[in-house]
Amino acid sequence: MSVIQKIRDKYAVVIVVVICLAIVSFLLQDAFFGRNSIMRRSTTVGKVNGEELDLSEYQQRIKVVEDRLRQGNPTGSLNDQLSQQARETAWNQFLSEKILNAQYEKLGIAVSEAEISDQFNGKNPNPVIVRQFTDEKTGQFDRARMQQILQSVGQDKTGQTRARLLELEDYIAQSRISAKYLSLISKAVYYPKWMAEQQIKDNSQYASVSYVAVPYSTIADSTVKVTDSELKAYIDDHKEMFKTEESRKVEYLAFNVIPSAADSAAALKVLFDEKAEMDTTSINDIAGFINRNSDLPFYDGYVAKSALMVPQKDTIASLPVGAVFGPYYDNNLIVFAKMIDRKMLPDSVKVRHILIASGQQGGLPDSIAKVRIDSIKNAVKGGADFKALVDQYTDDVASKATGGEYDVTPSTDFLKEFKDFALEKEQGTIDVVKTLAGYHLIQVMERKNIGQALKIAYLAKPVSPSRETDSKAYADANEFASKNRDQKTFEKTIQEKGLNKRIADNLHPMDHVISGVGQARELVRWAYEAKKGDVSNVFTFDNTYVVAVLSAIREEGTASLDEVRPAVEAEVKKHKKAESIIAELKSPASLDAVVKATKQPEQKAEGINFGSPFIASMGYEPRVVGAIYNPAWGPGKISAPVEGNAGVYVLRVDAFQPTTQAQDAKSVSRAYEQSVASALDQQLFLVLKKLSKVEDNRGKFF
Repeated sequence: MSVIQKIRDKYAVVIVVVICLAIVSFLLQDAFFGRNSIMRRSTTVGKVNGEELDLSEYQQRIKVVEDRLRQGNPTGSLNDQLSQQARETAWNQFLSEKILNAQYEKLGIAVSEAEISDQFNGKNPNPVIVRQFTDEKTGQFDRARMQQILQSVGQDKTGQTRARLLELEDYIAQSRISAKYLSLISKAVYYPKWMAEQQIKDNSQYASVSYVAVPYSTIADSTVKVTDSELKAYIDDHKEMFKTEESRKVEYLAFNVIPSAADSAAALKVLFDEKAEMDTTSINDIAGFINRNSDLPFYDGYVAKSALMVPQKDTIASLPVGAVFGPYYDNNLIVFAKMIDRKMLPDSVKVRHILIASGQQGGLPDSIAKVRIDSIKNAVKGGADFKALVDQYTDDVASKATGGEYDVTPSTDFLKEFKDFALEKEQGTIDVVKTLAGYHLIQVMERKNIGQALKIAYLAKPVSPSRETDSKAYADANEFASKNRDQKTFEKTIQEKGLNKRIADNLHPMDHVISGVGQARELVRWAYEAKKGDVSNVFTFDNTYVVAVLSAIREEGTASLDEVRPAVEAEVKKHKKAESIIAELKSPASLDAVVKATKQPEQKAEGINFGSPFIASMGYEPRVVGAIYNPAWGPGKISAPVEGNAGVYVLRVDAFQPTTQAQDAKSVSRAYEQSVASALDQQLFLVLKKLSKVEDNRGKFF
């Protein structure tokens, strides 16, 4: 017991300290790494005036947009470009909601439930509702059908009808509140009468002038010295001209994976082996053979010779039936072309038809559809109006508006039986044709330009880089990246070896595509995580390996002198040249004196109006136009030297002539107000966005 007591006495304090440290450690762990910890990575992808957009909400918004894009895409899939479009659309919707909703709330603008109901059930339904519930056959708004759908919402166990109606209500509410806001703002657009009258007065005459221009090019740039302080002062005085968004500049080398001679030889061997099999394949089996073995699927139709889009088409078009031409290159494919058939066909046929849908296409039972189309055929042959029958009976909505008419060519995509009838039957023929869609009554109305049409099979194989070729390109890129780890050696090696360096400038945080590379999101993200001068590891893209150096970082604000030096230097030198020329000319007594002093000719300009800063013989010269209409320099007087865009000008107004166009102040005011109001829809949000505090962090997540 005494031993235990000694341990208690000696180590009690130590044990208490250890327990306290354990508790503190647990608390700190939760604070720094727990769910609500201060060290937990933020999931905020953006903010607008302090209101956050969480990653999960943003992803849900993106999904909604993507689903909408899929519905409008025939394939139902999204490529990288459409996915990027969805991300931008979802982000802009968030910005629009937060920025505009704040304006609506501030102004007390709202849309009531009664107003929404009136958009459905009122005397004048919303145009969106009218479009949604328009009868396809009559073209009229079907109010009864709308009421039936509204009343049956509760019976739809899937909830899809309710979801669509809620989406429709939300869209109408947003459009109504937006219309109210725009109407409110547009009523504030005002162009005072006195301004309109002054504008009419300013534009009421044309000037004819004589002048001497001293171009800035008469002074060599090399003789004009400028300092960095002068250039920076110019930027400070013209900050609006040099505003920049956050961006990055990347310089990179692309190591393209290009098929080697060995790769081409391997592709040719495979192609020749399959060509030997094609030679023994019967015409009846050629379609299946091509679709199994070729990268160009078999087109079971005829193409007019004029529409043939292949290399050496004249040689291919002249092949006898059964003959083969090749191999030849078509982009990255090696191809054999085999003539399957040729016949004389029109290059264009105008037909009209009536479709009675049947069978699996959701139409009538097959037997009833056949009886109906036969009765329509008899009616047409008896003299009935074809167009009237189209309006009454056809199930082909696409051609209803044109009286059932289509233009058919050998290369257009129609159902095979329909297309064969249109191309092969004589003009005036009318008969019933059965297709997968149902029964068609088709009349051949006009045939044009009968000529050769060809059916050709293409056995094509790509020349793809082998694994060895790919590995070599990667090894070259990796070797360059490992030996050039800073910008200085990167540039030096490129110059020494004469490599082709490319530049990707003005990369923004959410960019996904780089010209010359394609989809390159990983490279953009690296550019925003790296330091200036850093050299990347090897990026792998489609058949390309890239090594990049981050050569410039631009923060939002005013551009640095290094970025805009050439443009600023040109402007400052031009201003110094103007000062020099003006100091030399002083206050000239006449144009003749200016001619003698500068060795520049006297010239004339006519039809100069105060409302236009463009002079035909000078170009864009607003200062010169202002000087011409300066009351101090009336007709016959010599102006002081005027600093223009292209040179220094000394002017003499010879005469003013009145314009023949009569205007009144009310019309001028109305035209101005209408032009501003029409631009509000697009410009207003941009202005509000500029005035808002927007923080975009999406580049950290995507």
